[in-house]
Amino acid sequence: MWIRQLVYWLLLFFCLKAGAAWFNLRGVPLFADGEDQLNTKQQYVTQLASQQLGRPYRLGGQHPYQGFDCSGLVHYVFKSSTHRSLPRTSAGLSKVGQSIQRTDLQAGDLVFFNTTGKPNSHVGIYLGNQRFIHAPRNGKHVTIASLKKGYWTKRYQGAKRILQP
Repeated sequence: MWIRQLVYWLLLFFCLKAGAAWFNLRGVPLFADGEDQLNTKQQYVTQLASQQLGRPYRLGGQHPYQGFDCSGLVHYVFKSSTHRSLPRTSAGLSKVGQSIQRTDLQAGDLVFFNTTGKPNSHVGIYLGNQRFIHAPRNGKHVTIASLKKGYWTKRYQGAKRILQP
């Protein structure tokens, strides 16, 4: 059993390390400048999240084979990469971790938005360079969006740091 887990983690590590650049289809750096300065947990979180690009949105989904909703993506990524079980809703996620200013965002931080008229109704994982990954809504797929885009700027609610240095 432990050999299977060791092989799994070694494969995950090498695949994530080698494959992250494949998801940068627009020629924009996928991660923050100085990605090599990210700690190991930040790398695992951002790279595993990036591997979910293109997965379908599914309300209540929390696994790559099912698809994801926004909090299901966060729950899956953090559980799989850090073995930390987080709340399953965006409102629940907004109550854990350390609140941080937008100017202090680091890769792996959670970013929250008001998309339904309710505070913290949507969540994503910050990647760096003002970009975050999220599962937007029904009919869409896991994608990367920019915090600079007007839609997200207007709806931004705050951020939480789950991964402590």
